[in-house]
Amino acid sequence: MSKHTPVSRRKFMAGTAGFGLALALPNSKVLGANDDVRVGIVGVNGRGRSHLGNFQKMDGVRVAAICDVDPVVLDKQVTALTDKQGFEVQGFSDMREMLEKGDIDVFTTATPNHWHSLAAVWALQAGKHAYIEKPISHNVWEGRQVVKAARKYGLVCQGGTQSRSMESIQNAVALVKSGELGKIEYVKGLCYKARPSIGKGGGAKVPDGLDYDLWCGPAPLEDPIRRQKFHYDWHWFYAYGNGDMGNQGIHQMDVARWFLGVDELSPRVMSIGARLGYDDDGETPNTQIVYHDYEVAPLIFETRGLPKDKAAQADKWGSNMDSPEEFPEEGGIAVVVLCEGGNVYVSSGGKVKVTDKSGKEMTKVEGQNDSDAHFQNFMDAVKAGKPEMLNADCEVTHLSSALCHTGLISHRLGMAMHGGEVREQIQSDALLTARYAAMEEHLAKNEVNLNAETIVLGPMLQFDPKTEWFAGNGEEADAKANALATRQYREPYVVPKEV
Repeated sequence: MSKHTPVSRRKFMAGTAGFGLALALPNSKVLGANDDVRVGIVGVNGRGRSHLGNFQKMDGVRVAAICDVDPVVLDKQVTALTDKQGFEVQGFSDMREMLEKGDIDVFTTATPNHWHSLAAVWALQAGKHAYIEKPISHNVWEGRQVVKAARKYGLVCQGGTQSRSMESIQNAVALVKSGELGKIEYVKGLCYKARPSIGKGGGAKVPDGLDYDLWCGPAPLEDPIRRQKFHYDWHWFYAYGNGDMGNQGIHQMDVARWFLGVDELSPRVMSIGARLGYDDDGETPNTQIVYHDYEVAPLIFETRGLPKDKAAQADKWGSNMDSPEEFPEEGGIAVVVLCEGGNVYVSSGGKVKVTDKSGKEMTKVEGQNDSDAHFQNFMDAVKAGKPEMLNADCEVTHLSSALCHTGLISHRLGMAMHGGEVREQIQSDALLTARYAAMEEHLAKNEVNLNAETIVLGPMLQFDPKTEWFAGNGEEADAKANALATRQYREPYVVPKEV
């Protein structure tokens, strides 16, 4: 399959300007041939396979088109799905062509992070309802542009934060909001997930036939490539990914914010962290604390990519990760809500445990956790033409994604120092000091000596939740932070200022 010549936004929009005008009407119902809703899926080499599996088994829905920049992946999936569904599935290497020529009503995407917002905006402008994987954005500004586009065209746009559709977590949030456990003291989002070194030297080869210009899209066309493995390891480079806080951790960030009941970004944010325990080419921190200073209660987010100790690095990192101190028998990809009258644990899979302050189990919280429920919720809203039915409207996922972005901005503007210097700088904040001490203990067990290694203390940045820009930090600091809250887009892959 040959490469497509880049198409300008003007040319693309000229071909799609008439799409979906009827679909944008309030409460409109989207129907394809034979009353089926026709779905087009972009990016089917990883998470996109879940999109394929879920939508093809829904009643009244059919996957009509697939798009992937890798022709080997594309041909394999088109052939397999055509055989399985019994009708020809369209294949595209360029999502713009799929939006212009594809016989679809709904657009879903599981591309790398740097493509999420632009893909969403293009789809919404073309009149397609959209399901956008987490994080819904690569930076703060473009996520808000997705929300603006969804509102302008009156379309259904769901973010891929599936926890919102887990009944047990819905019930746990309701319990905390009822006041039965008293006031929230603080919430911890935890991403204790194994992330070994990705190695040094870079030099990954572009897979044969893959359109690298399209893969890079809004990001720089990097050559030579600074990672050894082309797929997946882009997560650990700022041009494409958002580290593990914006990869796995976005789910836990979203649940933590949900418990707090806050519907805007935090007014102050800071980071402590670094890439520690090995020397590789990755840029994003593998060990980090982010402090979101909400008025109702602090939201602390902790990333730990190293296992529980040095011995565990020899084998099976994933089965030897830390657990929350309050729930030592449970997994570390979770949210812990510390309330005056008890603590709540919520795992990434929806397990909920409630204990008093001594650790004695209290109220049982259960609920159905169907892994397909989030996709079904999206499709139900599409068929009804009612965005208000969504469990994770794009604005919900935008806010939680942006909390990851602002935390990383503090990190990127921080200063490397020894561990003792960090303790001195934060000693006036008891909670932050306690969480940093827990980080130091974790690193010491992994034989990371913070007197020899460096850790980055980010500034406590003032942020305006209304404008969604940094403000009040001084002209120079605001300029540096706001430059990282958006990006320099590479033509013609530009998120439009006017959607």
